Order: sequence, then C-alpha cells, then structure tokens
Amino acid sequence: MNEEAKIKAMNMTNKKVGLVLSGGGVRGMAHIGAIQALEEQGIFPEVVSGSSAGAVVGALYCHGYSPAEMKRFFAETPLFHISRFAFGKPGFIDTDKFFKDFLKYFRLDDFNSLNKKLYVTTVDMLKGEKRIFSEGELIRPLLASSAFPGLFSPVCIDDVLYADGGILDNFPIDPIQSEVDWLIGSYVSPLDAIQAESLKYSINVLERAIRINYSKRSRRKFDACDILIQPPKLVEYGLFDVNKLEDIYQIGYEAARAKLQNEVKTSAKSQ
Repeated sequence: MNEEAKIKAMNMTNKKVGLVLSGGGVRGMAHIGAIQALEEQGIFPEVVSGSSAGAVVGALYCHGYSPAEMKRFFAETPLFHISRFAFGKPGFIDTDKFFKDFLKYFRLDDFNSLNKKLYVTTVDMLKGEKRIFSEGELIRPLLASSAFPGLFSPVCIDDVLYADGGILDNFPIDPIQSEVDWLIGSYVSPLDAIQAESLKYSINVLERAIRINYSKRSRRKFDACDILIQPPKLVEYGLFDVNKLEDIYQIGYEAARAKLQNEVKTSAKSQ
C-alpha cells in the first residue's frame, strides 16, 4: 500500500463505510471506475445503497465481483436487441427478458448470497411509493430498480408492479445513513446547461426531464456525504450511450482518484 493509501486507511480505522450509488443508465459504468479507485486507496465499503444502475453495480460489488468482472457484465448484456422487445407489456423493452443474464451472475438469486449488505430502491407503481428491498429474492428487485419508465416494462413482484427507483429517489442515502460512520456517494447524473438543438427528439426531451428531476431531488442530499464523487465530464454522455462504456468507466475512475487524492492531502494537513 502506498503512502496516500496508508493515510486514508488510517482515517477509516474502526469506521463502518457506506457507499451510495445513484442511477444514471449506462453512466453507471462510472461507479465501477469509482470502486476501482476506492479499492486502490484501501477503502472497502461494507454496506451499499443503490438505485437503478447503481443498484445493479452495487449488487455485483456486494457479491464480490471485481471491477473487471463488473465491466464484463455490462459489456455482455445488450440493452437494445430485437429479442428484448416487449409485446403486450407497457414499455418498448421487456425487463423480464434480462432475468437469465442476471442469473448467470447471481445464481442463488437471494440477498443472503451477497457478501455485503445491499439496499435496492424501487417504486411501487400502484401506490406511488418508494420501496426498499434488502432481503429475499434479488434479481427481480434489481430489474425493477432499473426499469426506466416508458422504455422498460415494470416488473411484477408479488402482484405489485415496480419500476425505476430513480423516479422517487435517485440517490438513496436514507437506508444506510444512520448505519455507517463514513458515507461515500457516487453520483452519475450531472446536470448542465444545454443548447436548444440538443432537444431534437422525444427521447432527448424525456432524458432531459428525468435529469432535471433527479438533480433537484438528489442535490439536497450531497452534504450528507463525507466524500462525494460527481464526475462533471458525464454531462457529455446520455443514459443509453452503450458504445461508450469504457470511456465512462475511465471518467469515473479518474474523478474518484482525483477526489481521493485531494481528501488525502486535506487529511494530511490536518494531522
């Protein structure tokens, strides 16, 4: 372990570390880069809370998969393929058709099979309420949390339809805030000013509306994080830029590494 990692590790001694992972479509790849940077600095969160793509990355991490293995999951799981189209369901893509892809990585399909505690945020579409899953079957709550409204069909669990957790809480710190001593947040849905020509198509308008809503709700929680990783370069990427996975991963890694190095310098000065 290098000197910077030693300093950071000392600051974490006897502290329970929690990690919050926001939604953000394929920009969730940036979470994997952030986790890589955290581990290089000797930081290994014990409990994770995630919404949408953040829930999926969180589950992979809590299972024990390495960053390289997590990257492979996203590379091998095509979002837009004719075999995934929904028929007789609300949405263009049938979310349930991803079950087998997830089962390859979560063969026991149970929260108890994970090596770390995980909280998955979803929305009960019938009652219009947020629901947190942390026990029982794992895969369908993950699919539900990732079911982007209008594009992916809701997921039925015990006769209730659930969808994207980001609808009500895209940065779910609440499940773990009181449970940890040190809270790290990774937020991958940044909002920036844009030009009118960026809103040429309906999907662009929908994505923009979602980003505005996510940003307003999430920013109120940023101050609760001891470390917040929020890569500004992600404004250049859309929710469904599936051909930019490696670039997005690298942006997350570099942003987290820079943030942690700054934290190390600040910590060293205060000692």
